[in-house]
Amino acid sequence: MPASTVDAPSAEQIARDLLILGAVTLRPNAPFTWASGLRSPIYCDNRITLADPAVRRRLTDGFAAFMEEQGLAPDVIAGTATAGIPHAAWLADRLTLPMVYVRSAPKGHGRGNQIEGRLHEDARVVLVEDLVSTGGSSLKAVEVLREAGAEVLATVAIFSYGFDRAAEAFAEAKMPLHVLTDYATLLDQARAMGRLADGDLAALRAWRENPEGWEGGIAGRTDG
Repeated sequence: MPASTVDAPSAEQIARDLLILGAVTLRPNAPFTWASGLRSPIYCDNRITLADPAVRRRLTDGFAAFMEEQGLAPDVIAGTATAGIPHAAWLADRLTLPMVYVRSAPKGHGRGNQIEGRLHEDARVVLVEDLVSTGGSSLKAVEVLREAGAEVLATVAIFSYGFDRAAEAFAEAKMPLHVLTDYATLLDQARAMGRLADGDLAALRAWRENPEGWEGGIAGRTDG
């Protein structure tokens, strides 16, 4: 295989970027409550990466390098609404490809589109997501694209919590998933940067192993 033409950032570099920018907040002693009701010692808001051009370029480099390494040749780049849209646009621009985005539900007016942009039947697509938790929203977008006649080659994302149920869901859907960095790498880098005490690290690892049972777990319903 020819040498890569893209200088891919490491998973460690991306994890440091997220921590330095404040896209990831670690707060084991004052947990967040997600929209699903899950109590969590971590909150990830990758929209903050939009503020830093150098980080944006590294993320785009990472996606492009993965596609080159895997020999993926999509016709279209798709983004999930809303957080995946800018990253999909930058990747599509880098690769000189068309771009579409997938709504979480069909539009309630006009033509009622759920896919915005021009997507031809049989188009080969790479889907860009900002964050994977359970995988539910990403795989719904994959299903919408497939129902429109597209072949989804892979889903790429900035960060994943690495939940077993997400891996199982992607495997069941026969959908390859590639993330630029993950939960374990993030914790390692946070510890190396002096942002976590040993007790905090243990609490964060315990949450990852049993998120529903951690410090009260679900406060309301889950959204899958």
